[in-house]
Amino acid sequence: MSWQDVIQQGLVARDSNEKAYNSIIDHYRRLAQQTAILKERNSSLLKAASSVGGAGTRSTAGGGDSSVARAYTTSLESQLSTLRDELATVYKTQGQNAQRLLVMNEALREREERSRAEVEETRLLRVEAARLRERVASHAEVMREKERNVQILQDELSTLQLEYTQQEQKIKDLKSDNANLLQRWLDKVHEEAVRMNDANQFLVEWNQSENHPESASINLSLLIELSSNVG
Repeated sequence: MSWQDVIQQGLVARDSNEKAYNSIIDHYRRLAQQTAILKERNSSLLKAASSVGGAGTRSTAGGGDSSVARAYTTSLESQLSTLRDELATVYKTQGQNAQRLLVMNEALREREERSRAEVEETRLLRVEAARLRERVASHAEVMREKERNVQILQDELSTLQLEYTQQEQKIKDLKSDNANLLQRWLDKVHEEAVRMNDANQFLVEWNQSENHPESASINLSLLIELSSNVG
């Protein structure tokens, strides 16, 4: 329930409380009007009785006074009975209105209590909504911070992957260079070994074909030369 509804209900209850006495006020107003009319009638009757008493003889005046008095008494009794009936009606209406007023006051009290409870519930809901909005804003900020961290990590990972790829390429190039160098060295060693074998074979054959005294020194010189070439 909104605050406009609460105010409207309060105004309706106030109007109902004020209107509860309207019927009583109307009854009292009618009673006052009837009382004024009756007073005017009584005054007219008294004037008529006085005029009748002054115009006739004593005997006739006495009879006229008695007739007027009876008529006046009857009129007063009728008026009194009517006033009593109307007063009883007023009291009855007043009691009914008082009972209605009590019921309406109780209903108004219960409605006000419900309104206060609803206002308090609305206040608590607003507080909870504000707290949830703060939590959502905080979570959104946390998510943005995490997204920034993820982006930073992704950039670092991309950089590391690029460096790793470059290092792998360097390693492949080094392996290829080492393999080429090793193959060249092996080829050279093989070539030198072949040359040494050929030289040894030549020396052996030469020694076998000619028995010269200087062959030993020649063999030694050749071996030293071949060894230096291999190194």
